Amino acid sequence: MEFVFGGRVVEWRGPAPYYFVPVPEEESEEIRGVAAMASYGWGVVPVAATVGGVTFETSLFPRDGGYLLPLKNAVRGPQGLGAGDEVRVEMRVLLR
Repeated sequence: MEFVFGGRVVEWRGPAPYYFVPVPEEESEEIRGVAAMASYGWGVVPVAATVGGVTFETSLFPRDGGYLLPLKNAVRGPQGLGAGDEVRVEMRVLLR
């Protein structure tokens, strides 16, 4: 299950800031359909993603009926990405 979409980087402030790209509604709906086969608990879904030529593995966080793709500092830093920046995401759900 592979997806390509664009989105805006959002910052979630907490004890430490986290950065995410919201997965669009249509893609989130498709992911929900296979989430039980992919999730290893708490509703998180493992994925491989590419942003700006950097490929990494992470897990989507469920949020308000959709999903958030976390952007690690190792992905954001070299590209100078911050809150409000538009990115293109290539993503594959990792069915285990």
